[in-house]
Amino acid sequence: MDIAARHEFRVLAAAKPALPVLLTLGRLARPIRRVPRLGWLVADPVTARAVLNDPAHFTLLGEGGVGHLWAQVLGDWVYELFDGPGHHQLRSRTRGLFTEDSARRLVGRVVGPRLERFRAELAEGRTVDVADLARVIVGRIVADLLGMRPPTDDDDHFREIFATGEELASLALGTTASTHLDPATVDAARAIVARLTAPVAELWRSASSETLIGHCRELGLSQQETEGLTTLLMVAGTETAASAMARTVALLHDTGEQSVLREDPALLPVAVREGLRVTTPATVIGRAVSADTTVAGRQLRAGERVLVLTYTANIAAGGYRLDRDYLPENRQLWFGAGRHLCLGAPVARAEITGLLTALLDTGRPWRVVSRRYRRRVKIPTYESLRVALA
Repeated sequence: MDIAARHEFRVLAAAKPALPVLLTLGRLARPIRRVPRLGWLVADPVTARAVLNDPAHFTLLGEGGVGHLWAQVLGDWVYELFDGPGHHQLRSRTRGLFTEDSARRLVGRVVGPRLERFRAELAEGRTVDVADLARVIVGRIVADLLGMRPPTDDDDHFREIFATGEELASLALGTTASTHLDPATVDAARAIVARLTAPVAELWRSASSETLIGHCRELGLSQQETEGLTTLLMVAGTETAASAMARTVALLHDTGEQSVLREDPALLPVAVREGLRVTTPATVIGRAVSADTTVAGRQLRAGERVLVLTYTANIAAGGYRLDRDYLPENRQLWFGAGRHLCLGAPVARAEITGLLTALLDTGRPWRVVSRRYRRRVKIPTYESLRVALA
C-alpha cells in the first residue's frame, strides 16, 4: 500500500473502524452478493448504476434508504418529495439553481475573497489548515444559499453553520445495518432541526427568489417542506464537499501528482474528478427493494435492502492519477446516479476547483506539514491538514 493509500485507509478507519473492512471485503461482492444482517452488497460500478437507475424496483423510502431515515425526523411529507409524484417536479424546477456556470459564479462571489486570503497567507510563508478552511468554505456557501446573514464575516460563524450540519449527520452513524432510529435519536435530531430552521420562517416570507429559500417559496413548497429541504441541504452538502476538498489536496501531495498539475493546469478538471472518485465521501448508498427483480442473475425480493458500496466500486480502477482515462462506467458515481444524482454536484466541483486554483496560483508546490484524521464521523475526512509552500 503506497503512502496515499495508507492515509486514505486511516481516514476511513478513523471515521468508523469497521468501514475499511466492509469496503475492502466488498470487493468479494462483485457484482452482487447477499450478506447476513447487511442485505445485498453491490460493489461493481455497472451493477451499482443499474440499481440506482431503477426506480421501479428500488426506493430510498424503505428500510435501508436515506428517505426512510429522514422521514422519521422530518415527517411523512418526505415520502412525497423524495421519491413520490412530487420528486420529478421538484428536481425539474430546482435544476436551474445548480448549473456549472451558476455554481462557478456562486463560489467566486461567496468565497473568492476568502480563497485569495488563503493564497496570500501561503505566499507569506504561513502554514494553513486546509481541512478547517474547507469547512469554512462550505459554511459560507450554505449560509449564502439559505439566505443566512451572520453578524460579521468572521470564520467562526461559518464554522458553526458547518458544525450544525455535521452534528445532525452524526446521528445517522449507526444506520448501516438498519435505518430505524430509536426514539431518543429522533428527539435529538428534531431538536437540532428546530435550532437550525429557526430563521427559516421569516426568510420564507421575505427572502429573494434568488436564494434557495425564496425559490422554494416560489415553487409552492410550504414553510415546513422548505425547512426540511434546507435541513437536508445542510446534511448532504456540508461534510461531503469539505471531505473531498481536503483529501484531494492531500492526494495531490502524497502521490506527487501536484507536479504534473502545476506543469499543466489544464488538467484541473481531471484533478477534481480523480479526487472525487478516489475519495468518494458518500462511501455507501442504501436502497430498499420495492418490487421483486433480478440483478446480475440474482433474485431480489421486495422488502430486502441493498447497500451500494460506491467507494469500493470507484476505487477499483486504481489510485489517484492525472493520466487516467475517463471511466464511463464510473461517471459521477461518487454523486450517485439516476433521478437522485446529487443536485449540488456542480457546487462541489466548483468548491474543489476554487481551492486547487488558489494553491496553483501561488506558483510553488505545497507540502503537508501535519495531519490528523477526524474520528467518529459519518463522512470520512481530516480533522486537520496543515499545509505550507515548499
